[in-house]
Amino acid sequence: MRWYCLNTNTHGCRRIVVSRGRLRRLLWILLTLSAVGLILWQCAELLMNYYSASVSVTVQFQKLPFPAVTICNINPYKYSAMKEYLSELDKETKKALETFYGFSEGKSKVRRSVDDWNSTGSDFFQQIPLLKVEDFSRTATDLHSGQKRRVEGSVFHKDSSIVNSGDSNDIIGFQLCDANNSSECALYTFSSGVNAIQEWYKLHYMNIMAQIPLETKEKLSYSADDLILTCFFDGLSCDKRHFTRFHHPLHGNCYTFNSGENGTILSTSTGGSEYGLHVVLYIDEADYNPFLVTSTGAKIIVHDQNEYPFIEDIGTEIETAAATSIGMHFTRSRKLSKPYSDCTETGADIPVDNLYNKSYSLQICLHSCFQKAMVESCGCAQYAQPLPAGAEYCNYKKNPNWMYCYYRLHEKFVKEQLGCQQICKDACSFKEWALTTSIAQWPSAVSEDWMLRVLSWDKGQKLNNKKLNKTDLANLMVFYKDLNERFISENPANTLVILLSNFGGQLGLWMSCSVVCVIEIVEVFLISSSGLPLQEFAIKLEFVSGDPLGPSWAVTHSVLVPRLAQGGVEQESLPKGLCTRTCSSSGIFCLFSRTGCSEFSLGTKGRNSTTRS
Repeated sequence: MRWYCLNTNTHGCRRIVVSRGRLRRLLWILLTLSAVGLILWQCAELLMNYYSASVSVTVQFQKLPFPAVTICNINPYKYSAMKEYLSELDKETKKALETFYGFSEGKSKVRRSVDDWNSTGSDFFQQIPLLKVEDFSRTATDLHSGQKRRVEGSVFHKDSSIVNSGDSNDIIGFQLCDANNSSECALYTFSSGVNAIQEWYKLHYMNIMAQIPLETKEKLSYSADDLILTCFFDGLSCDKRHFTRFHHPLHGNCYTFNSGENGTILSTSTGGSEYGLHVVLYIDEADYNPFLVTSTGAKIIVHDQNEYPFIEDIGTEIETAAATSIGMHFTRSRKLSKPYSDCTETGADIPVDNLYNKSYSLQICLHSCFQKAMVESCGCAQYAQPLPAGAEYCNYKKNPNWMYCYYRLHEKFVKEQLGCQQICKDACSFKEWALTTSIAQWPSAVSEDWMLRVLSWDKGQKLNNKKLNKTDLANLMVFYKDLNERFISENPANTLVILLSNFGGQLGLWMSCSVVCVIEIVEVFLISSSGLPLQEFAIKLEFVSGDPLGPSWAVTHSVLVPRLAQGGVEQESLPKGLCTRTCSSSGIFCLFSRTGCSEFSLGTKGRNSTTRS
């Protein structure tokens, strides 16, 4: 056994034999036994995994939580209820259409009771009228008064090929000026008359709506009974109690199914259209605002219960007289934060206040950042975003300069000059529902008559016995296509375990070295070598001072240097009073001491330095 330990390449066994002292031998015995135990344990784990993986198959089915589904009518408020607030704006819009396009309401689908069109309008509409700019020149025709005037300031042209107004050289737009400095102006032009009128109308519309109390606006919009005719989920009937109302500044009353506000989140255990959400919506096209919206239907968005529904940014539009099926695939994603990416866990490290009272997202940060800049620069908040603490929405009665300020600020935001894009970060974890949409005609020609009669009878009292038209209805189905949840996560490409494994592989490949070998090197070069200078100093001190420690100390405490090659430590011990020679056979270090003499030598074999006293 001793011969095996001295000649084997297994470092631990050899160190047990050649180590001096019981403590070192005991430590090497423990290290070697521990290493053998770890090898046996790891090999057993590898064998168990190998055989179990070859015969074991795991199949798992699980329920998926159903997302929140928010539904809004494209038309935010009933036009019949809003006419008294918008009458002056509508008159100015119709006058502009008549002046520029020769448009007359004459034979409209639904007659609107509007007062005298020849009203002079408010001072505000006279200050910011629609303009017809001739061939990008600085001369414009005021569509309110018909007079020509010179326009100053920068020109921002928002080109569009949808509709050309008048001649090909005619450009429609409006001019905004700084109320505190009339020389600071900006002309916003559109080659499409549709876009110009809608943008101009929306600008004044937000200004008017900002002055109406929230409670009044909720009454002017659609109730759950108005919007939702029928509802089914997972094959069972549902009603307005399963929907939560929230008011959106641009879309009025919206309703969220499965919002989780009551602490319960619905789930589904089966994929397919029969086990999702199925609703029939009443759109009421006849009560649409003709200038604010030009399409008919509803908007929906699928989102997590803790996310804010940005219906205006990523909402999906639903057609009327059609059945819209939306199949979903659910994906959860997780990214690593610093130093692997620049994402944020909760948004707490972002210096922007969350105005939406929902979990952090990049959109929330960007909108909140712009609103903060709006309040700081313009003195009021933009109507489409939530109000910061202590602020109020902009309106031209209190803030006559807000429109010019808003447009210039929005221009900086788009060009990433406000710093919001640099401050805001992506969220590290998020959920996503990939949607696949298909549309079919609904109701069919053969079923249209009886379906409309039954739906009209069901809602007859609320609709004042009015017979429904299929263009007032939208059929919506939202469901999981399958229950496969996809999870995407980032993992570090290099970990401490991988780093140590790579080091071990390189040491083993090129030097046949292991952890035990590293411990051996530490013992030889650090532990043993660190004691040599102290012992050398003690020996020198012994002979220089006349052997203060006694003659026996030199004989019994000669310096020993462990040998790195075979053969161990070479030591020659002479009888007391004679010379003692201790040196490694590799010739690394030799010590000669002579008791009773004033001579000692330090050096390597064959080259000894002698000191005499």
